[in-house]
Amino acid sequence: MPLAFTPLMKKRLTRRAFEMIERSLRYFPELHGKTITVGLTRKHLGSASITYRAGAISRLIIRLRVRTVSYQTIGHELTHLVQGLAHGDRSTPRSVARSRIPSGEKQCDIWTLARHPLFCDDPPTYLRLPRIVRDQWPRYAKPVRTLCMAAIEKRQSHRLYIHWLESEIRQLPRRLPDKKLGEQMELPFFDPVLSI
Repeated sequence: MPLAFTPLMKKRLTRRAFEMIERSLRYFPELHGKTITVGLTRKHLGSASITYRAGAISRLIIRLRVRTVSYQTIGHELTHLVQGLAHGDRSTPRSVARSRIPSGEKQCDIWTLARHPLFCDDPPTYLRLPRIVRDQWPRYAKPVRTLCMAAIEKRQSHRLYIHWLESEIRQLPRRLPDKKLGEQMELPFFDPVLSI
């Protein structure tokens, strides 16, 4: 998949960020064969845009903050490109197919987390999460991802699937047993005398 970098990004791009972008793109078959321009941003974690020329898509662009980039941010911005591609050229009527990713930031968070565990390295930005879930993200990442996949299925028959998802996420801290930070794990005690 061809990547192009803006002049400013070429100056700031690290090997780590380049490898993260390449690895992330493997999970976006919808973008294979398309040239993606990668630029730098300082204001946000990232952004994505599609430029049109005479009503046809002419350029796919993502902008990332290199120093703090995460797979979640890269995946989120690539998902925005997939959202835009689903709408196609401006000369054709917009698709309302249930299989496409709906527009919106929360929708983008949901589909990014559901796409692959790689994109669960950081909490999502737009989904409403309880503070404990955000603060202890590595502990909650897998259950939140599972709920995102369930929400996508629920969308087929439930218009308020995002509300359902955020409600389920709010209940996660009550469902998972409390684990105090810094607490040492207990190992099973083995007594060779008792095992005889």
